[in-house]
Order: sequence, then structure tokens, then C-alpha cells
Amino acid sequence: MQKFEKSDLIVDFVGGAVGHRFRSNEGRKQGLAKAVGFSGNKAPEVVDATAGLGRDAFLLASLGAHVTLIERSEAMYALLAEGLRQAEAEGGRHAETVARMTLIHGDSCALLPQLKPKIVLIDPMHPPRDKTALVKKEMRLIREIVGDDPDSAELMRVALESAQSRVVLKWPLRADPMAGIRRPSHQIVGKSTRYDVFVTAKTTGDVS
Repeated sequence: MQKFEKSDLIVDFVGGAVGHRFRSNEGRKQGLAKAVGFSGNKAPEVVDATAGLGRDAFLLASLGAHVTLIERSEAMYALLAEGLRQAEAEGGRHAETVARMTLIHGDSCALLPQLKPKIVLIDPMHPPRDKTALVKKEMRLIREIVGDDPDSAELMRVALESAQSRVVLKWPLRADPMAGIRRPSHQIVGKSTRYDVFVTAKTTGDVS
């Protein structure tokens, strides 16, 4: 297996694409925000069960959500922790956003039943949608660290059993539905990504 230097992959919540989206104040009308259930002044509590680079979690937290990130890869967990430290050190809105984020190192299949989350976000590994060289390299580096998520269907089943409100599966727009999983309650469709939303409605306090 080819080795990569730690500097080849970084988690950056201040600069780059994430920083641009953060500064542009992209709001709750985005597909991801709609999918997790932002409504009025209510800010949902979300567990990001496949944290990865943490970009979706940071975006949700910047909109006011309280997000728990679970990452089972020790190397990716370390990158996330460093990215969060740097964002916190930036102060201002960055620090306020990080204060709404909790990072956990562990296996979501084991942790979700214990956490009893309201909303679960799952973004498993799949072929990159953006064909640019930069994104292809980044996805290749991530795959080197976290693998191919062969247990993503099992994670979805655990999430559907554990989530009190809803499970959101982030999935390529034209990809077939994940095998072995029931049909979603509805979908939020974007240009290259769709969000399959599975409403579980296990409490009366659902954020919808």
C-alpha cells in the first residue's frame, strides 16, 4: 500500500471550500439543512456517524445545530481533532461553531444504540462525484485511511433502529438505492448529490 505523508490530507475549517461556504453564510435552504430537519428557530441535534473530513458537520454546526461526530479511523480522528483545534483558535464564529461540535473516536454501530440520537447523518464511502484532479486525489487519500466502508448497510440498519427522529443518507444523485435498506420517506435532490431521508418518528418531538 502506498504511503502518504500526514500533510497530504488536512482538515481545514478556516480556509478552502469550507471557509468560503462559512463566510458566505449559506443558509438553511441548502439540501443538507433541509434533510436533517431545520425548521424555524429550532436547531436539530445531529450525530454524524461517518465524520470523515467533518465538512457537513461543521456546516450544520455553523447553522446552529449541535453535532456529535463519530470517526472510527484513528488517523482521521486525529486530523479532525487538529482541524477543530485550529478553527477554535480562530475565535469568533469559528469558535462558536466548534463549541457546538463533539468529536468521538469509536464505531458508530456500537455507539448509536447507546447515544439514542434524534437525527443520524450517514455519508459512506462511494465513488467521487467531482472528477477534478484535486477531488480525486483527496478521495483517494481518504480511502487509503478509512477504507471502503463495507459495513455501510449494517450501519444504516443500526441507525434506523437507534434514531428517534430521522436518518439521512447522503448518496450520489444517480446511484442505485443502498441494497437491503427500506425505501426512504422522501428525498432532497441536489445537482450531484441526493439526501435519502428515513423518518423514524420515535418521539413526538420530531424536528421536521
